[in-house]
Amino acid sequence: MAAEAFIAQLNVQIGNEFAAHQQYVACAVYYDQQTMQQTAQLFFDQAAEERSHAMMMVRYLLDADAEVRIPALPAPICDFSDVVAPVALALEQEKRVTEQINELTAIARRENDFASDQFMQWFIKEQVEEVSKMSDLLAVAKRSAHDVEQIEDYVQREAAAGEGVDPTAPRVAGV
Repeated sequence: MAAEAFIAQLNVQIGNEFAAHQQYVACAVYYDQQTMQQTAQLFFDQAAEERSHAMMMVRYLLDADAEVRIPALPAPICDFSDVVAPVALALEQEKRVTEQINELTAIARRENDFASDQFMQWFIKEQVEEVSKMSDLLAVAKRSAHDVEQIEDYVQREAAAGEGVDPTAPRVAGV
């Protein structure tokens, strides 16, 4: 059985992941409206990934026979001053999620909840990748803010490289 403190905080994190999903949808909509289809798709894909993270956490709690509580979510930011702003927001969001994931891991360790600690290891690895991806995109967006085609080309090249399926990823509820 997962530790009660971990269960409580993981339920909070489920809300954080769903909020990140909505924020990425708002970013995608902004880029779509700017006719930046590659960047819009990147953010739609990021949104789907955040939803999957939330559902991995739901599945973990269900498998642990723990209570699942889906919290209310704040509205996402939908207005951006320029093409750099959504990426800057996304990087800050990923840094915040990294802190939240680290705190969850710390709770699992304090509580000697080894199964939950092990569950969190995949998310730690994922956050390193997410912060790196958004940090690189922010550098490109800042450098190319007045030439959105350069941003689009970068996003297209990165998408072509692809991430592939991670066989170590936790199961997703509902899939």
